[in-house]
Amino acid sequence: EVSEMAEKSRQNVAHGLAWSYYIGYLKIVLPRLRKSLEEFGRANPSRLPRRETWKVHILVPLSCDIPDDLEKADSNIQYLTDLTETILTKGGIKNRVYKHSLYAIRDEDNEPWHCVLEFATPLQSLYAMSQDACAAFSREERLGQAKIFYRTLEEILRGSKECRGTYRLIPYQEPAEAEPHFLAREVLWHLRQQCHEEYALGDATPDANLPTSLGTTELDLQMSQEELPLPLRSDLF
Repeated sequence: EVSEMAEKSRQNVAHGLAWSYYIGYLKIVLPRLRKSLEEFGRANPSRLPRRETWKVHILVPLSCDIPDDLEKADSNIQYLTDLTETILTKGGIKNRVYKHSLYAIRDEDNEPWHCVLEFATPLQSLYAMSQDACAAFSREERLGQAKIFYRTLEEILRGSKECRGTYRLIPYQEPAEAEPHFLAREVLWHLRQQCHEEYALGDATPDANLPTSLGTTELDLQMSQEELPLPLRSDLF
C-alpha cells in the first residue's frame, strides 16, 4: 500500500535518480579525477585549474532545464578541452568512455578561471517527464523533485569516502529576468569560495564580506514532509 501511494505521488523518482547517478557515474569517475588532472597538468600547466578547485563542479538547476552547450548558455564560459578518458567495460558495453570537460570561466576583468564543469544530467529526465503527458509533472512537482534530487545526492556524496573532496554541487535557480552571464557568475562564486576556504585554513578571523548563502542567489531548498521520498517496502512500518 505504501509503495502504491509513493508510486502514485511519484515521490521516489528523484531519490532513485540521485542514487543511479551516484552508483552509475559519480562513484566511477570522481575517484579518478585527481589522477586525470595531474596527467593533464604535466602537458598543459598553463591551463591547469587552481589546486583548491580540483573538483568536478556539478551544476544543479532547480528548473531542471539543461542546455546541451554551456558556451551557448553563457558566452563567458569557454570550452577548452577534455581530460584523459576513463575506459571501462560496463553492462555489456565494451570500452565505455567516461570523460570530463575543462572550461575557462571569464570574470569581470576578463581573466579566466579554469575548472571541470558539467550539469547533473539526470535532471533532464525530470524536465522531460514534466513535458510528457504520461508523467504529467506540474512545475511545482518538478521543483519538489529537483530539491529531493539535490538533497539526496548531497547526502550520498557526503557519506562517500571514495568521492570525498572531488566534487562541488552548485544548485541554482534562474532569475526571473534573463541575465546573459548569470551562470558564469554562479560558478565564479563557488570557485572563489573554494580558494578563500583554502586560504582561510590558517586564519581564524572570518571575512565579513564573504557571502554565506549557497551561491550568489538565495535558494529555497526547504522541503515539506509531503515532498520527502517514501520507502518502497511496506514491511518497514
